[in-house]
Amino acid sequence: MNLIAVEIIEKKILLIRGEKVMLDSDLAGLYGVEVRVLNQAVKRNTGRFPRDFMFQLSKEDGDSLRSQIVTLEKGRGAHRKYLPYVFTEQGVAMLSSALNSERAVKVNIEIMRAFVKLRQMLASNAGLMKKMFDLEKKYDEQFKVVFQAIYELMKPPEPKK
Repeated sequence: MNLIAVEIIEKKILLIRGEKVMLDSDLAGLYGVEVRVLNQAVKRNTGRFPRDFMFQLSKEDGDSLRSQIVTLEKGRGAHRKYLPYVFTEQGVAMLSSALNSERAVKVNIEIMRAFVKLRQMLASNAGLMKKMFDLEKKYDEQFKVVFQAIYELMKPPEPKK
């Protein structure tokens, strides 16, 4: 039995700056830790998290994300002081070693499965797009012949001599 359904994890994978990433707050929720605990673990292990594994969102990224995910709570302390960090697939894989808990390892396995499933879906969609493009080209050629035949039929007859 899976610890967390892959479908739940898939919904938490976002596309930011052309990268598939997960928010630190979503990951903390999945791991069952506070966001500050997750970020402290990352700061204690900065060498494991180069820029292509994780990065902090810019204000523009944060505003865009806030408009997409309208789940901010009301009240004091409900909003974050700092812009969130996001983790790429490699960064998520590295998190289990930084958090060093059995749950983190199990959750990471499920997250990796979700990333793999997402990649497979994108690959199958790319294959489908290629097939559609090929069909479109094929039918364009066929319709070209039909249109040429129609144009020939529409020409006025040549005068008889």
